[in-house]
Amino acid sequence: MTVHNLSLENSLVNHFMAELRNVQIQGDRLRFRLNMKRLGHIFAYEISKTFSYSEKDVETPLGIARIPMASSRIVLASVLRAGLPLHDGILEFFDEADNAFIAAYRKNHKDGSFEINLEYVTCPNLNGATLILVDPMLATGASVEKAIHALTGYGKPKTIHIVSIIASSYGVKHVKRHFPKAHLWIAAEDEELTAKSYIVPGLGDAGDLAFGSKLQE
Repeated sequence: MTVHNLSLENSLVNHFMAELRNVQIQGDRLRFRLNMKRLGHIFAYEISKTFSYSEKDVETPLGIARIPMASSRIVLASVLRAGLPLHDGILEFFDEADNAFIAAYRKNHKDGSFEINLEYVTCPNLNGATLILVDPMLATGASVEKAIHALTGYGKPKTIHIVSIIASSYGVKHVKRHFPKAHLWIAAEDEELTAKSYIVPGLGDAGDLAFGSKLQE
């Protein structure tokens, strides 16, 4: 698996990440969603460099221009709900993409353990497509693993890209082991996971920060 860590080079990625992590700024939900969306734009641009291209003639007012155009069919999938702002940013660049959505969440147990519950999937045909899966926080990698297994029931994609804002080192290793041919795109890698599998220093609960807190059994 190829890991693309955009934070390893100095760019606006690190500026947006600083605001997403900053406890004094992230309380502004509008700005939090905007920064996730901005990262989506950057991820989309970087991912586009991996696509297949073919030249097409484009008529201008003064003649014909030959321009390389992406020929990949894209399916953009997101894990609800935290993935929506990042999904929206990527979709603004890949505006003709088909879309898939997965409802997955942690079901916590009294002993501190948890399992990933997957309750809803909607997906177009994936045969031959470029699948881009968005899951903002890659902690253990369990939700990504379950999501990809569910999605590939709808066909065999040509290529799989996984997009996360922050990944734990454990999560990176887990995804590498299970999906060695995939591309993983991240904006930061954090080494530590808590006993409850939350990323440290991380940024908190991306879904709550984007959309508000929730009541959940």
